[in-house]
Amino acid sequence: MNGGHADKIEMQNRLFSELSRMFGREVPLYDKSLLVNHVCNRAVCDLLASMHAGFSVSDAQLEKTSGERHGAIRIGRPDEYRLIARFFACFAMEPHNFYDMTSVGQKSQPVIATAFRSLVHPEHRVFTSLLRTDYFDAETRGRIESTLARRRIFSDRAKELMERSERAGGLSWEDADALIAEGVERIFKWTGQAYDHGLYLHLCDAGFKIAADIACFQAHHLNHLTPNTFCMDLYTAAMKHCLGEMDERVFRARASAALEHVLRTGDKDFLRLCFKHLSREEIAGFERRSPHASAVEDHVSALVERLGRDDLRLSLMKHSGFKDSTEGPSADTPVLLRQDAYKALTEPVHFVNPDGSELDTVHTARFGEIEQRFYATTPEGRALYDECLAAAESQKESGSGGAKRDLAAADAAYASHFARFPKTLGELVRRGLVYARYEVTAEGRSARGRVHTTDIHELVRDGLVACDGLRYEDFLPVSAAGIFASNLNQYGTRSTASVKPVYTREMLEEIMGKPIVDADAVYRGLWADSLLGVYSELGLMDRVDPAQRASLERDAAACPRVARAQYSERSVLAARA
Repeated sequence: MNGGHADKIEMQNRLFSELSRMFGREVPLYDKSLLVNHVCNRAVCDLLASMHAGFSVSDAQLEKTSGERHGAIRIGRPDEYRLIARFFACFAMEPHNFYDMTSVGQKSQPVIATAFRSLVHPEHRVFTSLLRTDYFDAETRGRIESTLARRRIFSDRAKELMERSERAGGLSWEDADALIAEGVERIFKWTGQAYDHGLYLHLCDAGFKIAADIACFQAHHLNHLTPNTFCMDLYTAAMKHCLGEMDERVFRARASAALEHVLRTGDKDFLRLCFKHLSREEIAGFERRSPHASAVEDHVSALVERLGRDDLRLSLMKHSGFKDSTEGPSADTPVLLRQDAYKALTEPVHFVNPDGSELDTVHTARFGEIEQRFYATTPEGRALYDECLAAAESQKESGSGGAKRDLAAADAAYASHFARFPKTLGELVRRGLVYARYEVTAEGRSARGRVHTTDIHELVRDGLVACDGLRYEDFLPVSAAGIFASNLNQYGTRSTASVKPVYTREMLEEIMGKPIVDADAVYRGLWADSLLGVYSELGLMDRVDPAQRASLERDAAACPRVARAQYSERSVLAARA
């Protein structure tokens, strides 16, 4: 508490817990997908426990670790966008990165965006798009803006609570719960109510389905609320099996391959990446052991039995199937994130037209995304990723070699384009492809005065310094566009304005009235700050090249102080845990 104020991170956790419950009521298939994910994550944890003596995850810990959510909302008007930015600020969520979705090639959409998340507790995120009406010809733009002008999403009560939080630096729990209720019961709620079916049809027929979803509805409903999985390929196979798209024989083969991958890659770095409640010291104390020869087979059989129960017979539910392929890197390349989804559902909608007539019809937009997060890439790593992805996507679209008819062949063909990427954290860090954070070990502290190298990789190799990869907490525009495209069955748009506008970060900052955080500068700053800390603690600062030291100090200074302080505090707390 701060002066009697509710803790903003606790507020954030409560908000997303309530939003998840809301979304589950609105979309029963979403609740079932969470259960499938829980079953799969439990199988991964149990397999990891057989690999690491001393490791265990309780149901409560699993629920918390699996409880991360990232959502997506689409905003119609700049004034609404400013209000959304103020709303998220009440929950310690700041805008990170500028995404121009109008310029992602064949998957372009008429929106610009940022992602709201916490700097230091980034478990929850909301990718928040703003429709750019100037992307359209004058007549269509006028119709969109006229329709959007009708709606009023933020109540006077919500505005009052946000103003109170801004004035006082926070809210009481009574007021915090009231603001959470505004989000759940009004701001993000699906109403099934829409305006102007003629405009809706015009936009859909012209290929602007995302614009139709934004322009014609009464509220900026959640389009998805994504949970976190520990093994994407296991989850996707389980969902396809439950949806009736994959028989037991194929599921067993896919699940076995996914769990064999966990056996190969589920080392202590993987534990550190996935389980934030465990300290480095706890993880270091786990003894590596060999699971029983039938461990994978036993887990797969248990999964077949559990997924076959009546409560997970998703084939009996209304659904549109699952995506054909996963977005992002290959399964063996632990960078950035992988995403997949069950396809958007068709839901009833009631339209009120400008002439007063009414119409009951359907709309397809909300889908069930899932993600698995890995390590944040440096600029060099991101450049290599983009090259590998472009080649992999090109081959996937061509369907060369008949890979689309054979899932294993498709996976192998896709992964071949990522062969240039190392597959372990140590090698990724040594190659300068991902960001890491370093801390002096007890052995290193006792060696102070006898250490003569500033080579961080040598210090790590000698056990004097510990290395943690920084997890990627942000978004991939091309992957997000791929998710949109496959769910809407609509692959990209072109501007119909006489001249396509240019959109900038500064433009969105002006709309929000606040700066956008450069997430890469944060990753780089945490890396630099940790290096400076290591050199200082080991008494090596005078050995660091002056130019290198100046560069590290610039990078560290560019990272918000609260992020650097919180990560240092978190390390101390973890060490004491």
